[in-house]
Amino acid sequence: MKQPLRTLEAGAEGEEVGEIELDDTVFCIEPRRDILARVVNWQLARRRAGTHSTRRVSDIRGTTAKPWRQKGTGRARQGSLRSAQFRGGAAAHGPVPRSHAHSLPKKVRRLGLRCALSDKLRDGKLVVVDAATSSGRTRELVDRLASWGWTSVLFIAGPEPDQGLCRAARNIPRVDVLPQQGANVYDILRCDVLVLTADAVEHLEARLK
Repeated sequence: MKQPLRTLEAGAEGEEVGEIELDDTVFCIEPRRDILARVVNWQLARRRAGTHSTRRVSDIRGTTAKPWRQKGTGRARQGSLRSAQFRGGAAAHGPVPRSHAHSLPKKVRRLGLRCALSDKLRDGKLVVVDAATSSGRTRELVDRLASWGWTSVLFIAGPEPDQGLCRAARNIPRVDVLPQQGANVYDILRCDVLVLTADAVEHLEARLK
């Protein structure tokens, strides 16, 4: 499929400078919501710190003495005042530190990325540019994005993004810059407009074919 190749150069923003051929097996498949959901859940699970914890019996300060004798008091038998049924005691079945990460087949991850790219192209929110560069001034990039009407943008460049663009975009909310190896389903779906450089298209096609 042919897609217009645009430029981001100052004074000629958005103008077509040619065409680029997009691989149909990467950018033109039918998006599957179930695959996108699986990949997003996998990504978010890997990001979770898993440091939630509650105090167990061994973590509670207090005596280890038996509160009263086993029989003859008319009360239920107890072995420790640090147990969960007492005020100030341990938490019963509370969370413990653990990893929330789970495995996901590589073919599903690749299919999820192809679905996300195809979804952006189908919605008309995929823009391919010859290069993504900036002088490094945040104000200049803000004005350029405002002139295009973009409020939520993800730039995916080649293996090495332009440092000026990274420096200019890091203080702008909802504007991110990633190298092609960092392209992921969650960030693509979270943005409104996806901007790919010609280098990024080449590397993504080689990676996802």
